[in-house]
Amino acid sequence: MSKKIAIVTGASRGIGRAIAKMLAENNYIVIANYFRSEEEATDLQNKFDNIDIFKADVSKREDVKKLVEYTLNKYKKIDILVNNAGIDQEKLFQEITDEDWNSVINTNLFSVFCTTQEVVKNMIHNKNGCIINMSSIWGLVGASCESIYSISKAGIDAMTKSLAKELGPSNIRVNSIAPGFIDTDMNKEYSKDDINNIKQDIPLQKIGQPEDIAKCVKWLVEDEYTTGQVIAIDGGWQIH
Repeated sequence: MSKKIAIVTGASRGIGRAIAKMLAENNYIVIANYFRSEEEATDLQNKFDNIDIFKADVSKREDVKKLVEYTLNKYKKIDILVNNAGIDQEKLFQEITDEDWNSVINTNLFSVFCTTQEVVKNMIHNKNGCIINMSSIWGLVGASCESIYSISKAGIDAMTKSLAKELGPSNIRVNSIAPGFIDTDMNKEYSKDDINNIKQDIPLQKIGQPEDIAKCVKWLVEDEYTTGQVIAIDGGWQIH
């Protein structure tokens, strides 16, 4: 049986890097997409014989097409897509500009729409596939001063559920993972006091690691009867 082929967007750092490593360690061939972090992507490729890297701005259709064409030309199929690329922004709602909106929505939401649309053609042809979208607990409950980010992630969750219904008959599973507070560069601006205060609000009294999300990806890739779900990996943070 040939190895399964996985595309992971935003794979050079943080959660995406942990996902790419986890898949590679479990004998998948991984196309690790990056855009700006070439040094980190090259380092990742050098550590694994079964990780390939590809530079693409997944908020742009033409870049996405090149990424998918490269993968299909070299590996002939795509079994798994992990839509992980994303950016955050903290800003008062009334101060958000059109440029802010376009930047976050294009990177977080349009990229998922576009990449999935290009990849799913091959999955439908093969009557098989697994799509995992990286959402956020803020897509579920909203976040003050992170309205565009919350909107983009809520949109991902709605897309996940819709596509799970549409693509299920083609044996394609579509799920979202909604991380809570994870120890990545996206949260590096928080002080130790801020982090300690956040820990007090989390029932497990600790922040998450990228590997916690990667473990959920591994389960969703291997499971054959879960689709249309938004799975919060947040230490219980959103429990009310």
